[in-house]
Amino acid sequence: MTHALIVIDVQNDFCPGGALAVPGGDEIVAPINAMMPDFDAVVLTQDWHPAQHSSFASSHTGKSPYDMTEMPYGPQVLWPDHCVQGTKGAQFHPGLRTDGDLIIRKGFRGTIDSYSAFFENDQTTPTGLEGYLKTRGIGTLTMVGLATDFCVHFSAVDAARLGFDVTVRMGACRAIDLEGSLVAAQAAMRESGVTLV
Repeated sequence: MTHALIVIDVQNDFCPGGALAVPGGDEIVAPINAMMPDFDAVVLTQDWHPAQHSSFASSHTGKSPYDMTEMPYGPQVLWPDHCVQGTKGAQFHPGLRTDGDLIIRKGFRGTIDSYSAFFENDQTTPTGLEGYLKTRGIGTLTMVGLATDFCVHFSAVDAARLGFDVTVRMGACRAIDLEGSLVAAQAAMRESGVTLV
């Protein structure tokens, strides 16, 4: 077991019609399904927020979605309410294969957001994914999913920092692209040693 596919947050709220829709988010479902059999392991991540999560603009008086605020762990984009635990929006896209090896739920702590599949946004609280992969002897990761410039970006950079060999398949990702965030994310991934194809 050496090579895992990490499928990041392909959920209803990040697809067209969702609360935080990523343009073309549903277009990657079929390509991701098609590549799953090529890997030794498949891990899916799922944004899983409690209601009134601290990253929601609705939790901050006078703030609007996409405003910035300061959290104890640093700057935080405030988002529309999305991927609330147990809601349809938090469910995986209905066309996505979910018969992988592991589902990692992240962002379930009410006071801290979690972009990365490996750490909460404080960069210290682990999700458990690193331990799972290393226990299984997996050192090579291919990442796909939503959104390129946030959860895929942070997951890829963290994975590279942890010593994994990381490739991001850009054709099976889609971006939010807030004020040039996609270009910045691509540069950060490349600087971290992530291969973009």
